[in-house]
Amino acid sequence: MRVLVVANQKGGVGKTTTAINLGTALAAVGERVLLIDSDPQGNASTGVGVGRAQRSSTLYDVIMGEKPALSATVKTAVPGLDLIPADPDLSGVELELGHEARRSFRLRDALEPLRSSGAYSYVLIDCPPSLNLLTVNAMAAADAVLVPLQCEFFALEGLSQLMRTVDLVRGNLNPRLEIQGVVLTMYDKRNSLSEQVAGDVRAHFGDTVYQSVIPRNVRVSEAPSFGQPVLVYDLKCAGSQAYLRLAREVVLRERARRAVPA
Repeated sequence: MRVLVVANQKGGVGKTTTAINLGTALAAVGERVLLIDSDPQGNASTGVGVGRAQRSSTLYDVIMGEKPALSATVKTAVPGLDLIPADPDLSGVELELGHEARRSFRLRDALEPLRSSGAYSYVLIDCPPSLNLLTVNAMAAADAVLVPLQCEFFALEGLSQLMRTVDLVRGNLNPRLEIQGVVLTMYDKRNSLSEQVAGDVRAHFGDTVYQSVIPRNVRVSEAPSFGQPVLVYDLKCAGSQAYLRLAREVVLRERARRAVPA
């Protein structure tokens, strides 16, 4: 099982959209995927069609030790894609845990039984757009970070902040944490700024940046309002095809990583 945290401290970069649709695309190519919604807003849960009434157990219950992770999962309409949903109770985790021991490792401890169960090949954790205890728990539990990066002017500034956070977590909580890749989102080929930002990011981060680029696409924006990933809403649109290409890249990177001797 490979745990990937989808994170960026900057909001509005397509983070939740990427978590939803990458998870769907991975399931579409035959992987068994668990999506964990770690944002109290619960947008990832809504985006895969899991409404409030279906969230009898949530990530809050898992982190607080009230439910095992496997019993908190909900099946989505996408074959091969399960969800641990979120609700507003998650926003109280930081205060409720206070200074408890191992409070930064609650999610890692909860996911350990899943690692040995073989139930999933990938776990994707959608984080809130901030550095709080939920994000720290996600990074402490993860094997790698997947970074959505909007093709906008302040993109590199936000990315440098995230890289510092990853370094801090690696140094203090999770030495195995690595960057799985950076995915460029909201790319508009008609806008010269998108091309400039993409070029700057590739020049700075090289092969860490995926070749697959997620375009600005109205179908991607519409899909969440129907409670569907864009691959279910419109498989043939440019956004869906981009996420399928990204999923293939993610899988190929993981295969290449496993092939390298330790």
